[in-house]
Amino acid sequence: MSGPPIYATTGQRIWFYGFRVICGLIFFFLIAPIIVIIPLSFNAQDFFTFTPEMLRFDPAGYSTKHYADFFTNEAWQVPLMNSLKIAPVATLISVGLGTLAAIGLSQSHVPFRRAIMAVLISPMIVPLIISAAGMYFFYSRIGMQGTYWGVVLAHAALGIPFVIITVTATLVGFDRSLTRAAANMGAGPVTTFFRVQMPLILPGVISGGLFAFITSFDEVVVVLFVGSAGQKTLPWQMFTGLREQISPTILAAATVLISISILLLATLEILRRRSERLRGLSPG
Repeated sequence: MSGPPIYATTGQRIWFYGFRVICGLIFFFLIAPIIVIIPLSFNAQDFFTFTPEMLRFDPAGYSTKHYADFFTNEAWQVPLMNSLKIAPVATLISVGLGTLAAIGLSQSHVPFRRAIMAVLISPMIVPLIISAAGMYFFYSRIGMQGTYWGVVLAHAALGIPFVIITVTATLVGFDRSLTRAAANMGAGPVTTFFRVQMPLILPGVISGGLFAFITSFDEVVVVLFVGSAGQKTLPWQMFTGLREQISPTILAAATVLISISILLLATLEILRRRSERLRGLSPG
């Protein structure tokens, strides 16, 4: 880490190092709960606290039995399968609708684009409990409350704003002369989109899809309102488990979700760097 410039004043040097200390403390505050959960998930006892054996790093104090319970117990596998059935379909709908909306709103001739954009990204701004209650009353009237497609569409509505934002950010550096050149060469709108535009904005599309997938896979409030026992997802099972019967298997499930999130975030970073290279914002 490079230090402050040699001509910096005493106050500037204090701020230089103090700012980094503050950022480190904030980072530790955010990451500390995750750091605690992961080792606790290997507790050999059915406790949510560190045992004396664990504190002494005694191998007898550690076990993978909670992971074995997570991957073999039907009470956990059924919600996991439900999450894996709901999240990918909701992601595909979010990516399709969100990408089309972002491309349309990026056109300067579209009237009221800012107002439309505000409406489309409102699920990110409105408190989730309000959105969930609204979806519950709406689905109850049209007979979709407690159905598979009701949960999928609800999760898709939550994921669309992430796709719109990431794709819109990618379109900022898009050279529109490429689409005009393709049209001059005789390519139709569909061919131009899939052969010229889509390859360049694909990192943003995939990034938005990953955010939509994480949103759907980790969501619990909306599914409590619009879902039924047949659509119980993994976060729902974890939530009810904390209320009804506290089991350390929840820690194993949380660690699995953390691992998936880390993997997806690493993928997002790779896609972000690739997008910058394609747009000429960083060296190859």
